[in-house]
Amino acid sequence: MADEHHYVFGETEDFLTGEVLTDTHDERYRQKIARILVEEKGYAKEDVRPRLDLMAQAGENRRQLMVDFAVSVDGKTAMIIRYAPGSLITRHRPCIAAARLLEPYQVPFVVVTNGEDAQVLDVKTGKVIAEGLDSIPDKAALEELAGDAAFDPIDDKRREMESRIIYTYEAVGACNCDIC
Repeated sequence: MADEHHYVFGETEDFLTGEVLTDTHDERYRQKIARILVEEKGYAKEDVRPRLDLMAQAGENRRQLMVDFAVSVDGKTAMIIRYAPGSLITRHRPCIAAARLLEPYQVPFVVVTNGEDAQVLDVKTGKVIAEGLDSIPDKAALEELAGDAAFDPIDDKRREMESRIIYTYEAVGACNCDIC
C-alpha cells in the first residue's frame, strides 16, 4: 500500500494567505489547523504566520526545514505548531529545538500535532502541559501564558546544539517529501 500522505489531489487555496498550494493529505491537515486557530481559538489571520523556513545544520550538512505555524501575541512569537503524520512523542525534541532556533529567543510553547491529536509543550521544561486539539491555547490563554514566559535569548553555542538535534531527527535518513 502506498504512503497516502504523498498523494496529490491538485491545488488548494491557503486559508491564511490565499496562496495556491499543492493539495495533499498533509496540507489538508495544515489547513484544518489554520482554521481551528482562527475560527475556534480567536486568532486573527495576521497572528499566525504559516510555512516558515528553518535552516538546520550539523557541521557542513545543511537542510531547510519548515515550521508550519508561528503564533504571535503582543508582537512576539509565543507558540509554534509543527504538523507531521504519525506519533507525537517522536516529534517533541525536534519541535523544542525548532522553538529555540526560529527566533533570537526561545519561543515558550510548542504544539506537536498529527492533525487528529495534539500535545502542547512548555519549551523550558520539555513537559506536555495539555493534550488534544481542543487544548491548543486560544488567544486569551496564550496571552496569559506568554505574559509569564521569559522569552530567554539563545546563545550561539545552544543554537548550534539545537540545530544539530533537529537536523539529526528530521534530516538524516528522511524522505525529501517529509522535510517540508
